[in-house]
Amino acid sequence: MSTHLFTRPSAVAPILMSLAALAMVLGHIALFGTVRQADEGAAAHLFQLLMVGQIPIVAYFAIHGLPRMPRLALAVLATQLLAGLAACAPVWYFHL
Repeated sequence: MSTHLFTRPSAVAPILMSLAALAMVLGHIALFGTVRQADEGAAAHLFQLLMVGQIPIVAYFAIHGLPRMPRLALAVLATQLLAGLAACAPVWYFHL
């Protein structure tokens, strides 16, 4: 059994998805600014898909990782949570 849970795809995928969502939001802000648009664009829909799509992956990881190695799994879950909050922070701050 691996003692490093960050090697599992179910541990890394949500973090990468959050980082991709954050990069997309920051790129959108850099290109178009923070002015509200009448219609949600493709960037908003992709952001929503990336953020909601990680919920089942995180749940799978929690179900399988917590019973085996609770301390390491909690560290991974905390990292996943922080990455998700980092992706949502610009959206909340700029009211996008």
